[in-house]
Amino acid sequence: MLSMTQAHPRISKAVVPAAGLGTRFLPATKATPKEMLPVVDKPAIQYVVEEAVAAGLSDVLMITGRNKRPLEDHFDRNYELEEALSRKGDAERLAKVQQSSDMATMHYVRQGDPRGLGHAVLCAAPHVGDQPFAVLLGDDLIDPRDPLLTRMVEIQEREGGSVIALMEVDPSQIHLYGCAAVEPLADGDVVRITDLVEKPERAEAPSNLAIIGRYVLDPAVFGILRRTEPGRGGEIQLTDALQELATDEKVGGPVHGVIFKGRRYDTGDRGDYLRAIVRLACEREDLGPDFRTWLRRYVTEEM
Repeated sequence: MLSMTQAHPRISKAVVPAAGLGTRFLPATKATPKEMLPVVDKPAIQYVVEEAVAAGLSDVLMITGRNKRPLEDHFDRNYELEEALSRKGDAERLAKVQQSSDMATMHYVRQGDPRGLGHAVLCAAPHVGDQPFAVLLGDDLIDPRDPLLTRMVEIQEREGGSVIALMEVDPSQIHLYGCAAVEPLADGDVVRITDLVEKPERAEAPSNLAIIGRYVLDPAVFGILRRTEPGRGGEIQLTDALQELATDEKVGGPVHGVIFKGRRYDTGDRGDYLRAIVRLACEREDLGPDFRTWLRRYVTEEM
């Protein structure tokens, strides 16, 4: 049973790995970071930073690589554009432009050698220090009406250790994800993770609970990552380090999972990226009514 009295340090830092090459979206990502591809009218990466800020994490470290300068520019001030909008009296667009530069304290570090997610997280060690921190992957967008990260932070601050976001998937799809073996707890959406397997075959998967791109981690993970050998794909896998934490609580405390049943938009796949845009556009007050009308007509008449 989860304790109700234990308190742990307040989390304030978020780490966003953004050094990937985005090869599934070529040629669009030849010169444009995949994180900057628009989801309706905001780049995908802005949704992620907004989620961190909404959970109380206003210190954001982005792990970047070559050709990722537009990420820094997006979250920086653009005085020429702001001045032009101000002269036009376009307060609405001016506020949107300024929002991205005012929402958080942004930091950047280059991964350099792309050696996997575990290595990207390890690059954050000097910035994070000995405090727990969140990791948000940019391919997974979580609807702001479903405060997954806030819930994860709450569990970590109460229980210590690490917390991983889990989602039930069809067993035929589990080979695409890291997979968790779990024990149920009193809180319905919270489980104790006892083991983790990276992209198992269906017959070898301990459950249909897949890891999605949200983590709240104890800093003990850095020590494990420093000695973790490359795993699947020749990369340093974060799942391998978390598996060690899950099987030995003495290293960095327990590992809990939060089973997420809300709205998640996968922008790492071209088809899911398009579906995410359609879903979000349909739900926008300013775009939704006209767009839904057109979409119904298109599906009825053209399909």
